[in-house]
Amino acid sequence: MAEQKKQNKTIAENRKAFHDYFIEESFEAGIELCGTEVKALRAGGVNLKDAWCSVVGGELFVNGMHISPYDKGNIFNRDPLRVRRLLMHKREILRLLGIVKQDGYSLIPLSLYFKGSRVKVQVGLCRGKKLYDKREDAAKRDMKREAQRSLKEFNNR
Repeated sequence: MAEQKKQNKTIAENRKAFHDYFIEESFEAGIELCGTEVKALRAGGVNLKDAWCSVVGGELFVNGMHISPYDKGNIFNRDPLRVRRLLMHKREILRLLGIVKQDGYSLIPLSLYFKGSRVKVQVGLCRGKKLYDKREDAAKRDMKREAQRSLKEFNNR
């Protein structure tokens, strides 16, 4: 086999992050997992809803990510909410740490996906939305939906 294409297969998305934050920039990071966790991911047992990232000692960690225990894993299953290390270059981690400390940004995992046989995490550099920002986004979404609906009715006549 000359070239194998690396396909991205999405496992989970953090839709709440897109609702609660402005995503300024996103980065790809690897994640350190054990074998039964990877099998549980293939079965789709993951929740990113309340997950967030922290930098401790120059290393990047993801907290609050729930990976359900693998059914057939018995004694090899790990704690579903354990803190997992993300794998990025030291330069990138230190740059992100500087931005988060100074400007009040947060690091939020946006999605989890397979890239080839490896599991990757898309980490977003995010700034929190205020309530009026969320209302504005909802109004824009409703207007767009209404425009699509009226365009569809017009074309069906």
